[in-house]
Amino acid sequence: MGLYLCIFDGEEELDGVDAGLYADFGYFRDTVCRELEGKIPGSRFPTLNLHSDCDGQWSPEEARELLKELAVIEADFRCLPPCPLMSEWQRNVAKKFGLRPRTLHDCFFDVDGELLLSRLVKLAKLSGERSLPILFQ
Repeated sequence: MGLYLCIFDGEEELDGVDAGLYADFGYFRDTVCRELEGKIPGSRFPTLNLHSDCDGQWSPEEARELLKELAVIEADFRCLPPCPLMSEWQRNVAKKFGLRPRTLHDCFFDVDGELLLSRLVKLAKLSGERSLPILFQ
């Protein structure tokens, strides 16, 4: 089952990120926990890692906190070596777009080959600016 993170203003979709499978997003969060939180989920990044992806949304207030967390994660991931790509779709997207991860930051991307952290930052900014939640679909 896929995870689509998006922001709507009424009926209009303002932005969205197809993060791949729920398992892929889970692997991303597990990697954050393992590499940056000393294997203690939410110890540094509670908005990202303690929020259930079944909860339905990040509120605008949570998105503002998420934005702060993502800035640290982005910086730290850029200093770490890459990890193996988890899913077949990731390997196919990497091949299609010529992606060759050089750091951990580069290993996580959406189904269109755009860097996941950059896309999440964009969503979190938009959520905070427009006071609209990020929906989990």
